[in-house]
Amino acid sequence: MPNIKPISDLRNYTDVLNEVDVSSRVYLTRNGRGEYAILKMDEIDELDKYRAAYSLFTRLKKAEERAVTEGWIDEADLDKLIGE
Repeated sequence: MPNIKPISDLRNYTDVLNEVDVSSRVYLTRNGRGEYAILKMDEIDELDKYRAAYSLFTRLKKAEERAVTEGWIDEADLDKLIGE
């Protein structure tokens, strides 16, 4: 069950922060609508790793699709491109 609180509860921010856990985010609302989330740093670090992995896999997928449509280059052409 999500832990949803109005942003005005931050007046007692220590109480709100004590409710934050890796498995339990605290969501803050403004005028009855979701506006913010409070997370632990460990969870933010994990989300950043997932985002980086997703970005890498997306780029690799695009590169593979391009190689299939335009053709792969051989090792000699690669050496020419990188100047060796």
